[in-house]
Amino acid sequence: MRDLHAKKQRVPHNRVKKPPKERKPINWGPILKWLSRGIGASAICAVAGFGGWKAYHLVSRTTLLRLETIEVSPLKKVSRDELITLAGVRPGDSMLGLDLKTVMARLAKNPWLEQVQVRRYFPHTLSITASERTPQAVANVGCLYYLDEKGVLFKSLAEGDRLDFPLITGIAEEDLAQDPKGSQEALKSALQLIGTLKSGSVFSLADISEIHYSKGYGFTLFTMQGGVPVKLGNGDFSQKLARLSNIYRDLKPQMHALDYIDLDYIDKIIVKKV
Repeated sequence: MRDLHAKKQRVPHNRVKKPPKERKPINWGPILKWLSRGIGASAICAVAGFGGWKAYHLVSRTTLLRLETIEVSPLKKVSRDELITLAGVRPGDSMLGLDLKTVMARLAKNPWLEQVQVRRYFPHTLSITASERTPQAVANVGCLYYLDEKGVLFKSLAEGDRLDFPLITGIAEEDLAQDPKGSQEALKSALQLIGTLKSGSVFSLADISEIHYSKGYGFTLFTMQGGVPVKLGNGDFSQKLARLSNIYRDLKPQMHALDYIDLDYIDKIIVKKV
């Protein structure tokens, strides 16, 4: 009887073995040639860099490129000697070693200097051109500061500084920090008001002791004679002051008897007596 569960034996097939691949020898010639070129180029760059560095130091030490002449634009507030000392340069310095950006940064520390330009002219000259700020008023913002024609507070007053400028009050340090844009606009408006007062012939800047600014109201002037408040508010300074000029000659003898003058109207003036 036939056994159905008997395992069939597989007859192994004879496999044909493939012949081994023939390995080609590595051609080291191009590789070594490429490496030699790279190493050679690196060596040349290193030698050139080192040579350039040595040449730079050699040239910078030579007397042919030494600073001899320092040209300085004439200024009113800052003397030539102060400017050169602040710049940190002196005759004999290496022309190649001068760092012009560093020199300009040193000069910018002086608050009187608005714009500074430093140029180097080989072989022996350094030129320093500067422009100064001009005070237009003194602003009391917690301490006294000079105000320039652009409305910039640029220098705190020290002993010996001139005080014969219009005085602006009412803007505090907190206002400058919390509302810098609004404070800047107020200072610019104060300068416009000062310009209008300077052009006055009857009531002028000489009649004013203080220009006070209030954020909620605007400007109030205080007269030199009697300290009488002259209320202006904001804007239309020329028209308001022109109306006051029409009656100021009559009011001047009575200033000590006046409580205030209100010009903040379109077509009238209110004069209140004490």
